[in-house]
Amino acid sequence: MPRNTLSLILLCLVLVLQGCAAAVVAGAATGAAVAYDRRTAGSIVDDEAVEVKASAGINADNQLKDQAHINVTSMNGIVLLSGEAVSAEARDRVLSQVRTIPSIRRIHNEIRIAPLSSFGARSTDSWYTSKVKSRLLFTRDLDSNRIKVVTENGTVYLMGLVTKTEGAIAANSTAQVDGISGVVKLFEFIDNPQQ
Repeated sequence: MPRNTLSLILLCLVLVLQGCAAAVVAGAATGAAVAYDRRTAGSIVDDEAVEVKASAGINADNQLKDQAHINVTSMNGIVLLSGEAVSAEARDRVLSQVRTIPSIRRIHNEIRIAPLSSFGARSTDSWYTSKVKSRLLFTRDLDSNRIKVVTENGTVYLMGLVTKTEGAIAANSTAQVDGISGVVKLFEFIDNPQQ
C-alpha cells in the first residue's frame, strides 16, 4: 500500500476515534445533567420538544414573521411565552398555535403588545440573564443549576422545580442585580426534593 494512502487511512481513523470520544464525553455530560435535574428524563425531552415545536410553528407562520418576536421556554410542562407582538391578534395567534402542543400543562403568557424589540434591547436582556446566572451561581444555600433564567424587556423570569426556600433565596438574590426592572417567579414548588 502506498505511503500516502496509509497516512490518509490513519488520519481518518484518528479523526473518527476522536469524534467517537467526543460523542462519549458529550453523552456522559448529558447523562450527568439528566441525573442531576429534578425533572425526569422524559420531562426534559418533552420540554425540549415543546420549545422546538412551538418555535417552529411560530416561525413557519407567514402572518407572524414581522408581527411577533417570541421566546419559548419550557420547564416541566410549564411554558413561558415572552417577547412582543405588534397587535393583540398576533399575540392570540401565537397562543393558539402553542396551545395545540399536547404535553403543555400550563402557559404563562408574558407577550407584550409593543413594537418588536431591537437587537440592542435583546442584547441587554442577554446581559441581564448572564448577570443573574452569575449571581445565582455564588448564592449561598442555592443550587443555581436548578433555576432557568429568562430576561425580557428588563424583567427577569425564574423557573424551576424548587422548594419554597430555594425559590425565595433565588428571587431575593436576583432582585439585587442592578438594572433589572422586576423579578417574576414562575417556580413549581416541591416539598421533599430527592436531590
